[in-house]
Amino acid sequence: MKKINTFWNWFQDNNQTIKNLINETPKNQKHISFWINKNLSYYCKEIDFMIVFPKIGNTKSELIITANGNLEYFRQVIDLIDNAPQLKNWKFTAFIQPTDRIDKIIDGFDEPYIFHEITLKASELKFLTLDYDKKTHKFDIIVFLKNYNLYCDTKTLEQAIFIIMQDILGENSLFQNINFVQLAQTPSNEEELIYLYDLQLHIDSFNQK
Repeated sequence: MKKINTFWNWFQDNNQTIKNLINETPKNQKHISFWINKNLSYYCKEIDFMIVFPKIGNTKSELIITANGNLEYFRQVIDLIDNAPQLKNWKFTAFIQPTDRIDKIIDGFDEPYIFHEITLKASELKFLTLDYDKKTHKFDIIVFLKNYNLYCDTKTLEQAIFIIMQDILGENSLFQNINFVQLAQTPSNEEELIYLYDLQLHIDSFNQK
């Protein structure tokens, strides 16, 4: 508890500087980010942070604490956020949350994800369930890409799919429900495939059986 309080005391003392980070020079942004990470690491070295700045003036900035998908440190994330202070200009969130752009993805109007040489649209990705572990309640799935044969040797492909899935499901659901992800080329017959944006619905319906 002492380490949690130490972090939040430091954050409160510096919250205005952190809130203004987006307006700083790249050098100062790097310096401020370094100290946020440094003070967070005093509490737990395995967790990380993201800051979402408001698009509209006079609204709250959001500090997201993430375990980077490591279930062993989910409790540290929850404990930290549960003890966050009440600050007028800040919102504190445990874990990366599902995207609020899901309607755009469903309608096919989503912006593509660009990872170096890879360009992917979440609305074009589909999946099938490979296996379900009754003990862990986790799924093994296969994600189909139209350009998998083009990208299959690219080191960042698995990371790219992971980021997209985390965006769709949110960090907590992804790592509570998904065990293994295999990638493959989209077959010529796609009738039995399920759109990736429906993965949470698939999980929920299966767990209700």
